Amino acid sequence: MRELVRRIEAATPPGRDRALDALRGLAILGVVLGHWLVTALIADSGTVRVASPLQELPEFTPVSWVFQTLAVFFLVGGQVAARSHAASRARQEGYVRWLAARLGRLFRPVTAVLAVWIVVAPTMLATGVPWPTVYALGKLVLSPLWFLLVFAALTAATPLVARVNPLWPLAVVLHVDVIRFGLDGPAWLGWINVAAGWLVPYCLGTAWSRHGLKGRTTGWVLLLGGAAATALLVLCAGYPGSMVGVPGAPISNLNPPTLAAVTFGLAQCGGALLLLGPLRRALRRPAAWAAVALLNISAMTVFLWHQTAMIAVTATGLMAGELLGHGPLLGLHSVPDGYGWVLARLGWLPLFALALLVCVAAFRTYEEGGRRPARKGRPEARKEIRRA
Repeated sequence: MRELVRRIEAATPPGRDRALDALRGLAILGVVLGHWLVTALIADSGTVRVASPLQELPEFTPVSWVFQTLAVFFLVGGQVAARSHAASRARQEGYVRWLAARLGRLFRPVTAVLAVWIVVAPTMLATGVPWPTVYALGKLVLSPLWFLLVFAALTAATPLVARVNPLWPLAVVLHVDVIRFGLDGPAWLGWINVAAGWLVPYCLGTAWSRHGLKGRTTGWVLLLGGAAATALLVLCAGYPGSMVGVPGAPISNLNPPTLAAVTFGLAQCGGALLLLGPLRRALRRPAAWAAVALLNISAMTVFLWHQTAMIAVTATGLMAGELLGHGPLLGLHSVPDGYGWVLARLGWLPLFALALLVCVAAFRTYEEGGRRPARKGRPEARKEIRRA
């Protein structure tokens, strides 16, 4: 382990901002843990359906405030993409070559997920698994792909987006919500916010790359202003308190994004900027940096396979329960209607993490473009960390 830490430290370019990698890693882990905590797969009358503990336990709504971290990912993504594009232009590389390199790393891991589930889904149907179960599980696995499509579109538009003030997409989100909720406009209008809503933190990231977010004052303004605006929207304008979708709720803050989700994202971006200093100091320690670097090298693999890992543990527990004559296991495929479920689900998280580690070990090479791990002293190690 010490040798691995030493190799990662030696392979890291001297000018790399390690705090950016830490923020990206925290954003990915937030999404993963959030899904594991608020997604319940319930065994019911021979089928499996998806539910949320937030339906029965609304007092746990603040959990969604902690683990809905996509705005931070878009903030870091905008900063890194704008800086990368500027460096590519300085090297006189073409836009197509730059974009292919950016999107290749993003979409190569998707092929592995799709290939596995193209086999798994028909196999489940052929072995008698009901269609509603296969549909629910497939939707759970594929739903994160919307995020990649939006992120890819914003990445492709980086040369244009870098010139956009974040206030413009924020104004679009505001007007869409006024028409939708204030003037009883058509519901489909909300899907404009899928692009405009996530464009706000992405534009903040591109402004950051141009040194447009200076000092801790900016962080505090975003944090306090975004938090205050979100509180007003929830308490006075009728927006949901949960920052993730709750099955059966009339309005979702996330699907499509609402003004409350965007203002909440601004608060998260402010908090991220305030964390930069402490993170940079903490990541001077080689062991801490090694953990962050390893996570970032496989970040998309972690994101794409975390639902499959949860499904695998749930299915294994369901089959084991049937063989042993037990009913639904608490916290795994029982109804999330009490504090006992929450405590039990926390106990299952290590098994979800173990299953995810197996998936990452099996499929991380797709994210790395098929390269073998670099040996000591080889330049590929430095290149792999730089690409992450």
